[in-house]
Amino acid sequence: MSVPDIPFSPAEYARRLARARAAMEEAGLDAVFVTDPSNQAWLTGYDGWSFYVHQGVILTGAGEPHWWGRNMDAIGAGRTCWIGRNSIHGYHDDYVQSTVRHPMQDLARVLRDLGLDRARIGVEMDNYYYSAKAHAVLQAELPNASFPDATGLVNWQRLLKSDEEIAFIRKAAKISSKIVRTAIDRAAPGVRKNDLVADIFHAAITGVGDDWGDYAAIVPLTPSGVDATAAHLTWNGAPMKSGEATFFELSGCYRRYHAPLCRTVYLGKPPARVREVEKAQLEGIEAGLDAARAGNRTCDISNAFMAVMEKYRIPRQGRMGYPVGISYPPDWGERTASIRAEDTTVLQPGMTFHFMPALWMDDWGIENTETILIRDSGAAEVLGDVERKLFVKD
Repeated sequence: MSVPDIPFSPAEYARRLARARAAMEEAGLDAVFVTDPSNQAWLTGYDGWSFYVHQGVILTGAGEPHWWGRNMDAIGAGRTCWIGRNSIHGYHDDYVQSTVRHPMQDLARVLRDLGLDRARIGVEMDNYYYSAKAHAVLQAELPNASFPDATGLVNWQRLLKSDEEIAFIRKAAKISSKIVRTAIDRAAPGVRKNDLVADIFHAAITGVGDDWGDYAAIVPLTPSGVDATAAHLTWNGAPMKSGEATFFELSGCYRRYHAPLCRTVYLGKPPARVREVEKAQLEGIEAGLDAARAGNRTCDISNAFMAVMEKYRIPRQGRMGYPVGISYPPDWGERTASIRAEDTTVLQPGMTFHFMPALWMDDWGIENTETILIRDSGAAEVLGDVERKLFVKD
């Protein structure tokens, strides 16, 4: 059975394997077993909503990666992975949610067949998709193998984007701009938040032109008023009200690639303090963008923004950005570098970040954020094209 629509070229997948294998060798590993669906997709192309059961990719020092998962999802692997059918392994449904057997027993069988029963196999221990039970069963089944922590090993290889990946992120950014504009246009007193979010979803999935919209790794975050002091609230059925700010934290998604974009709308006349904080935030963003240059560090972006906040005596805690690209729920970040004072990751051309210096005040919040691309020279490129300001609708 042929695979109809592999997202990337063979050369691109070869590049990824080479990067991952170099990291494996440096870590002294014979193989890695990756369960993060973003890493699975990055290595093999696998794309399906099956990450709620045990599955993963086995990468050794040579040859094709091996995808392993539930039998019914092995069919999906055959439809989405570039690897051959002999490199796809499925386990029976008797293992699913069983109290007498565990899928890792079947994974151990596959690892034995691959000659890895005495190997050093890296596993993603601090990962949403790899449970404590899974690790215990795997160790019991393969007592002569060792399973050192390889959390982030593949994630870090994703930090530098190829030209093919950047093209996808640009498509996602166009969708992001469309859906943010939709949210701003639709926002009005009396509009129920769930109706507004329905329009956001429609704009996101219809996409832009021939570039169809995929589902984002995070649902729309659209809190209003005091709720906008919290970073991660979604929506409800309440009507929007005058005298409140609402931030929209959204992302378009194209073939699993993201480009988050946030803007804030105020219904009615904003108080003077809101305008003061908006002014400071926009000035800080400009300073941060100017610091986002190849050769600088992620902390330089954060420090530039915070210098402006200190000038205006506006307190802020927490990181203000992270790398973005390919991702699956529950998070569109890559879980590697962070834009914060203590992170010294050196910026290189081809890195893409969500620069996210939101300000959550005592009884309201404002978000103006950008997905940025580090360039060969000069300040970072902003990939969205929505005007950066507080949108006021009287």
